Amino acid sequence: MSKNLVIVESPAKAKTIEKFLGKEFEVKSSMGHIRDLVDKGLGIDFDNNYQPHYEISPDKKKIVSELKKAVKTADTVWLASDEDREGEAIAWHLAEELNLKKQNTKRIVFNEITKDAIIKAIKNPREINLDLVNAQQARRVLDRIVGFELSPVLWRKVRPSLSAGRVQSVAVRLIVEREREINNFKPEASYRVTAVFSSKDSNGKPIELKAELPQRFSTLEEAHAFLETCKSAQFSVDNIEQRPIKKSPAPPFTTSTLQQEASRKLGFSVSQTMMVAQRLYESGKITYMRTDSVNLSSLAINTAKAEIQNMAGEKYVKIRKFSTKSKGAQEAHEAIRPTYMNAHTVEGTAQEKRLYDLIWKRTIASQMADAELEKTNIYINISGSKYQFVATGEVIIFDGFLKVYLESTDDEQDTEASGILPSMKKGESLTYNEILAQERFSQRPPRYTEASLVRKMEELGIGRPSTYAPTISTIQNRNYVEKGDRPAVKRSYNELKLKGEKLSKAIKSENTGAEKSKLFPTDIGMVVNDFLIEHFPDIMDYNFTANVELEFDQIAEGKIKWNNSIDRFYKNFHPIVEDTLKHSERQVGERILGTDPKTGRQLSVKIGRYGPIAQIGTSEEEEKPIFASLRKTQSIESITLEEALELFKLPREIGDFEEKNMTVAVGRFGPYIRHDSKFYSIPKSEDPLEITAERAIEIIEEKREVDRNKLINTFGENGEIQVLNGRYGPYIAFEKNNYKIPKKIDATTLTEEQCREIIASQADTVGKKKKGYSRGKKKS
Repeated sequence: MSKNLVIVESPAKAKTIEKFLGKEFEVKSSMGHIRDLVDKGLGIDFDNNYQPHYEISPDKKKIVSELKKAVKTADTVWLASDEDREGEAIAWHLAEELNLKKQNTKRIVFNEITKDAIIKAIKNPREINLDLVNAQQARRVLDRIVGFELSPVLWRKVRPSLSAGRVQSVAVRLIVEREREINNFKPEASYRVTAVFSSKDSNGKPIELKAELPQRFSTLEEAHAFLETCKSAQFSVDNIEQRPIKKSPAPPFTTSTLQQEASRKLGFSVSQTMMVAQRLYESGKITYMRTDSVNLSSLAINTAKAEIQNMAGEKYVKIRKFSTKSKGAQEAHEAIRPTYMNAHTVEGTAQEKRLYDLIWKRTIASQMADAELEKTNIYINISGSKYQFVATGEVIIFDGFLKVYLESTDDEQDTEASGILPSMKKGESLTYNEILAQERFSQRPPRYTEASLVRKMEELGIGRPSTYAPTISTIQNRNYVEKGDRPAVKRSYNELKLKGEKLSKAIKSENTGAEKSKLFPTDIGMVVNDFLIEHFPDIMDYNFTANVELEFDQIAEGKIKWNNSIDRFYKNFHPIVEDTLKHSERQVGERILGTDPKTGRQLSVKIGRYGPIAQIGTSEEEEKPIFASLRKTQSIESITLEEALELFKLPREIGDFEEKNMTVAVGRFGPYIRHDSKFYSIPKSEDPLEITAERAIEIIEEKREVDRNKLINTFGENGEIQVLNGRYGPYIAFEKNNYKIPKKIDATTLTEEQCREIIASQADTVGKKKKGYSRGKKKS
C-alpha cells in the first residue's frame, strides 16, 4: 500500500496530480464537500455559541467509507483541496470526519497543477488554517440563519414555497431597481447633425470628409434654422489638431473579469465560464480560477516576456506588475493565467479551447507594449454661424498589445469606427454634399447581463469570486429573475436633409430596444424584493452586505471571532423576524387597473398561488372572482386595463378535430391547445387569441410527428429501455437516466444486449453527474 495518501476535491484534479507523483503516493477524490449542516432543523446550536451541527451528505457516505479505509494504510495524509476559504473548509471537514492525527496530516496548497507546483507544495506543507475555516463557517452559518428565518416569513406573508438568501436577495434588488428605472425612463429627443464635405487633393482627385456638429439641437425648429443657415454658408478648414495617444492593455483576468469578458466575447453564461475554467484548471492548463488578484508571478512574467520576444520582437515587450484594487482581495495570490505560456492552444472541447485562447491572449497582452495612435481633429468653420463641424480620425502608428488582444465593453451606445482622414490644409474651402439632422433619443439605462451584474456586485463589495456564479444561478432557479431576449420595436423619428439647395423633411422608422440574454425580474421577484426592503431594510442594504463580507475577511485574518460576529447579527435580526410575523400584512403586489366594462366589477392584478394573475371581482363580493393568468411577457407592474381584459377571452373553443373539441388557453407555462386530454404548446411568436382551428390542427399534427420520430426503439419486458432521438443526437433512456450512444454506432441497429452494455459502461459517470460534484453545494 502507498505510504502517502493525497486527497483532492475532484477526480479530474486527482488524475492530473497522480501523473506528477511517484508510486509512493495514492491520490483520491472527496468529490467536493463531504459534509454539510444537517438537513433537519436549523443545524445550529444557539445555546452553545452558534456551533454548527454537521452530517455526512447521503451521497458521500460511500466515499467517506473508502477514504477511511485508505487512511488506515497510509503513513501520511496530504490534504490538497483548493487554496481558498472553501478549500480550507473542505480540508478541515476531511480531517474531522476521517479522525486524522495532527502529526500524520499535512495541508498543501498550490494555484496551478504543474509538476513544479506540486513538488514545491509537498516540500512546504503547513497546518490547516482555522481562521480561513472559521470565515467559511461564519458565511455558511449566517446564510443558513437568514434563509431559515426569512423563508417562513415569505411563506406566510407572500406565497408558499418561497425562499430568501442574504446575497441573492441583494442581487435581485439590483435587477428590480434597474427594471423600475427603465420603466420610469422618459426618453428625451435631440437632433444630431452630420455632414459629408468634398474637396480635391493636391493631385486634383476628389476626396470626401465626414464630420459632425458637437452640439445637438433640442427642437426640430432649431435644427431647421441651422440647416437654413448652411444653405448659403461657406465652409473652410479652421484648424487641424493632431496629437499622439496611447492605449494600455487590461490586467490579467480575475474571476470577475473573466466572467465578464467570456460573456461579451464568447457568449458564455457566468456558470458556464466557471465550469469550463474549472476543467482547464483541473487538467493543469490554467492557474486557479477563483481569485480577485491581478498579480502575476515572476516566473509567469519572464515566460510571457520570452514568448512575446519570439512571437513579435523585443519592441513589443513591456513588463508590468499590476496591483489588486479589489477590497478584501483574499482568494488566491495570482491572476488567472496559462500554466505554460508557450502553449498557445490546448487539447479539449471547443469551449475549453475558446476560453483558454481568451486567457492566453489576455495574459500575453498584459505584458506587451502600449499601442501608439495618432488622433486627428479637423475643425470646419461655417460662415454666418457660431457653430463648427468636427471631423475625427484615429490611426494606429504602432499596434503594441493590440496585435494580440483588445478588451470588450458593455457600452450599448452606437459608435462608429474612426479611421484615417484625408490630407487637408488650414483655410482650405469645402463644399457640402449633404447635411443631415436626425432626431435621436436619450438611451434608457441598460438591463443587466450576467456579466455586468457580476461587475456591479464586485463594485459594491457584494460577494466574493467563489459566490458570483452560484448567486446568479440561484436567483434564476428560484424564479425571481429570468434571463431572456426581447424583440426590437419600431420607432419613428424626424429627419431633415439638405442636399444642394433643397431642404426636405421626412418621417422615418427604425428598430430599437432589442435585448439579448438580459436579466429581467419576475413579478414574484419584485413582490418579494418590496416585502424584504420594507421589513428587513438592513438585510437588503448594499453597504450592510458589503460590510458583512469585510467582516468575513477580518475573521479570515484572525482579527475577530466568528461566533461574536454571528451573535451581533442574530440579536438584531431575530426580533425583526418575530415582529414581521406578528404585525405585517400579507403582500401580493396587488394593483387595481380599473373596472370590467361587462360586469362593472373591479379588475386587478396580483400574485396568485401559481404566479401572476388578473382578477375580476373581489373576495368580499357575493359573486366569486374570475381569474386569468398573465402571459409570460406581461408584468403586474406594467400591464394595462385593455391588456388584462384580453386575458379573459381565454379559454376559447375553436372547433373540433377527430370528433374531439379543441380549446385554446393559457397556463403556468404559457399558451396551449387542449385536445383529447392532451396539451400542445403554442409557439411564443403566435398570439393565442388569433389561433384558428386550421392552425391548431397543424400544431397538433406537428407535435405528433415529433413524438413519432423521437422513439427509435424500446426493449425490456415493460419497455423500460428506450432508444430516443434527442436535441443532440440519439440516446438511451433507462430508469430516469440518459446514456450517450457512441457516434460510431447506428442507433437504429442497437439490440437490447448492446443497450445494456452501454448503460453498464456509463453507470459510474452518469451516477456522478446526477449526484453532482460541488465544492460549495449549499442548502439554506
